[in-house]
Amino acid sequence: MPFVDLHAHFLPGLDDGARDLRDSVALLTGLREMGFAKVYATPHQKAPAYLPTREAIRAAYDVVLGALGSDHGLEIGLGAENYWDSVFFERLADRSFPCYTPPGKAFLIEFSPERLAPNVDEHLFRLRVGGLLPAVAHPERYAEIVSDPGRAESLGRAAALVVDLGALGGAHDRNANHCARTLCEEGLAHAAASDVHRPSDLDAAAKGIAWIRRRLGPDGVTRLLDQGPRAILAGEMPPTP
Repeated sequence: MPFVDLHAHFLPGLDDGARDLRDSVALLTGLREMGFAKVYATPHQKAPAYLPTREAIRAAYDVVLGALGSDHGLEIGLGAENYWDSVFFERLADRSFPCYTPPGKAFLIEFSPERLAPNVDEHLFRLRVGGLLPAVAHPERYAEIVSDPGRAESLGRAAALVVDLGALGGAHDRNANHCARTLCEEGLAHAAASDVHRPSDLDAAAKGIAWIRRRLGPDGVTRLLDQGPRAILAGEMPPTP
């Protein structure tokens, strides 16, 4: 089955991801070899550290496409990892924050690891009512969810939860590893994504897929890496077991 990756930092020179085109090609080649057929670039939109312009993102995207060639076997989409900050709220007014394109019905959002934003469930639900599906990046990193995985159940009613494969594979700290696996085992995660930044991240992502296959079986792999991501892109909340 072809996998869909909703979270990857393979565009060169934009954030803390790929440093150059060699990194970009290595990341995309590795993801294709893992079984991904569609991969979305999600450069950070986080002030003031990483805030590349749309023009810079498009230019990097075009360079990567040119380097891959027409027979690489990957479909490359564009998105962004929006940070819940003043820039995002300014863009809320006219919905100018970057969404996954095409089709532009969902977007990736991240929060401070120490504390989820006040009234975040209500804010996210309003966006859903307005026709957009928020997808929360790496919920296993947020202290509120680590200390109480049940908090993911309420957050997951307002937004799709996208765990990191690296966390499932054991590359992150023990708390994130345990939380990510719990979210998947309890059916609270809606999708899993690579969140690769450097070629060295590929091994942990592959181990995360292997853990899903071993622990949740073929149905779990399909749900988290194929059906779930495709539903999110369509703006639909994926079903959970």
